[in-house]
Amino acid sequence: MNRLRLRRTGLGLLGALFVLLVAVATNLIGIYLAGGIAGWQTWLTAHSNHFLGWRLLLYAGTAYGWIWMRRRVLAREPNASTRRRLLRAELAAVGAVVALEFSSFLQAE
Repeated sequence: MNRLRLRRTGLGLLGALFVLLVAVATNLIGIYLAGGIAGWQTWLTAHSNHFLGWRLLLYAGTAYGWIWMRRRVLAREPNASTRRRLLRAELAAVGAVVALEFSSFLQAE
């Protein structure tokens, strides 16, 4: 049991490290291609609507996956405590997304 948990944790950390490395590499390549940090920032600002569209697509895909998973969980555990637990997770996720998008909106101005 401990080995499985340790393996899952290690794989999760490895996946997070991979995503971080891809993000850093993407930014470094973008800075190089744009001719510097100022050019990269200008490019990002000019394409912010595209990134908003991309994020909305990701949110829609995540919501679809959540609804699919929620149905399966409630079919397996149809009690009230499971519903409350899922509702708390949903509220926390929506709150986090709203906070992130609001923060992004405030930085754009």
